[in-house]
Amino acid sequence: MKLYNYFRSSASYRVRIALNLKGLDYEYLPVHIARGEHLAGAYPQISADMLVPLFEDEPAAGEEQGERFSQSMAIIEYLDEVHPEPPLMPLDPAGRAHVRALSETIACEIHPINNLRVLKYLVRDLKLDDAAKNAWYRHWTRLGLEAFERQLAQRPAALYCWGHTPTLADCCLVPQIFNAQRFDCDLSGLPRTTAAYEACMQLDAFQRAHPSRCPDAEN
Repeated sequence: MKLYNYFRSSASYRVRIALNLKGLDYEYLPVHIARGEHLAGAYPQISADMLVPLFEDEPAAGEEQGERFSQSMAIIEYLDEVHPEPPLMPLDPAGRAHVRALSETIACEIHPINNLRVLKYLVRDLKLDDAAKNAWYRHWTRLGLEAFERQLAQRPAALYCWGHTPTLADCCLVPQIFNAQRFDCDLSGLPRTTAAYEACMQLDAFQRAHPSRCPDAEN
């Protein structure tokens, strides 16, 4: 298995967590997004959307190359179907829908308007200074996390985002909190969210996926 990723990419971070939770070994292939490596060289030939992560599965017998998948959510659900233990989704349809809703609150509502290419556009094209850019980031992250907290508050108390084992929602939450901390976002008044994050960070699978543990990590 191969994973093309960038150490600061929260989408890549999600997949690293999932692979670790599944106990799957993979080859880490860095693509430096901040330097534009995803837009040049050979990478656009293998990644149609020219983003990270890109996951390449082990090739089938007689094949030279395994299936390639982009988009972190699709990658994680693929891994969960092909390697079902331990499961990252509840067994019941309602539970799966709730976990997807929590996950998509981060992956679809918070992350897309706060990722690196959006922040670069705000500075390069709209001429925002760093203070305004960071205010943008904090505003949308806070709103999204408040919605996440309200969803958690509607359910019985649990150790993680859903129940007492990590799910897809936890794979999404931890990278988002990491980024929120980098941008000095206000995380007060989010007790269920904070507790789930802290519970995750006690686990080796989450610790080993941390950006500081990546081969391409920078200060």
